[in-house]
Amino acid sequence: MNDDWIVAGVLTVTAHPASIAELFPAAGRAVGREPLAPEQDPRGLVRGTADDRAREELLGALLAALAPQDAAPAVEQLYRHGDDAERRGVLRGLSAADPETEPVVAAGLELVADALRTNDPRLVAAAMGSFSARHLDQHAWRHGVLKVLFMGIPLTAVAGVDRRADDELARMAAALVAERREASRPITDDMARLATATTTAPQED
Repeated sequence: MNDDWIVAGVLTVTAHPASIAELFPAAGRAVGREPLAPEQDPRGLVRGTADDRAREELLGALLAALAPQDAAPAVEQLYRHGDDAERRGVLRGLSAADPETEPVVAAGLELVADALRTNDPRLVAAAMGSFSARHLDQHAWRHGVLKVLFMGIPLTAVAGVDRRADDELARMAAALVAERREASRPITDDMARLATATTTAPQED
């Protein structure tokens, strides 16, 4: 991985935030696209890829350099105009930076909702990082977890699952297990784990 390129890119974005429009698409060519943990996570669903990491750093620099009212539209533009890898980088970057300012959080929630409507496993996995664990409402978060299970994405890709899992999520997972058993379809360990979990977590909707 070309760490020198990342360091230089962060410095450039810090000094000239608009430069991220050129650096973000270039990350894959500059640092590579291989998974960060190829043996444990060959698809990069949990740990991400080299270009994911580079874009996380670039987005963090952007959020630090701009006022919240300027950062929110900049983040949206990167996502809306980017390809799937760039969109993944935005989502992972939001989780890495974990913004607390209302405009950026509001924009981020819209982008998470968009990603969870796709059928791209790496995009869905990126959407369920720590940003969603902190800011997504319980109803939407549960359905995000269920989509992770349905798509065969490792549950370890979901940040905060042990803290936020509740009895309603267990009920939903149990229904998925019953449906798949009825259809003679495979049931993963993650599905079984959530389906049998009991918790005292608040049942927020």
